[in-house]
Amino acid sequence: MALLPPPVVLDELEEFLGPYRAAWPDLRWERRALFHVTVSFLGEVDDQALEMLMPRLERVAGRCPPLTLSFAGAGAFPSGGAYARVLWTGLYGDRRTLAGLAASVGAAARQVCLPPGSAGRGQGSAGPGEHKTFRPHLTLARCRRPTDVRPLVEALSAFAGAAWTAGELQLMRSYQSPQVRYETFRTWPLSDGPLHDRPLHDRPLHDGPLHDGPSLQDGGTEAVGTADDSRLPGQ
Repeated sequence: MALLPPPVVLDELEEFLGPYRAAWPDLRWERRALFHVTVSFLGEVDDQALEMLMPRLERVAGRCPPLTLSFAGAGAFPSGGAYARVLWTGLYGDRRTLAGLAASVGAAARQVCLPPGSAGRGQGSAGPGEHKTFRPHLTLARCRRPTDVRPLVEALSAFAGAAWTAGELQLMRSYQSPQVRYETFRTWPLSDGPLHDRPLHDRPLHDGPLHDGPSLQDGGTEAVGTADDSRLPGQ
């Protein structure tokens, strides 16, 4: 489950990042098409669970107002950035409401008995049976090996992006081969607007798991992702 920033916000971010991309070529910088804010990681979801999950996610979205958010600052996982695997920018604004949305998605997943650790992962949030702090962010780059990115984090800490409104909750599918890419599988408006439900695939849903994108735990290890399968999504 994810929120997608509007193009104008990504334009601003890309312009700011340009010089740093060039100065740090050894990092695996995220492509613009992969930018998203993970709300909750769902992992593998079979057709029966999906059928039960869809109306619950609709209700969750319908009970959450649109969110006013902005990107600012920077950080790295693991904490501190001396041996970083992931570089990110922080998310500010309606963080408490966003955390409540993530918790509600996780609760909906537990109601349909998704496996422990499948829901709520990906943004420092807790899966079923776990207790982690929800830390919303946007992944900027990944390190091919543990890297000291503390100077880069310090430089990026000056970034303060414009506010934007997140008005939709996205259920996304990811493809891991030949390169990672995401597609929106379903979209629900936040608050009490009409359901906007757009299936993008005719193939059976058991072809891949449901999730929100490449989920990263504190150590920066991808929780999902194989060489040639399709997945429904992130950090």
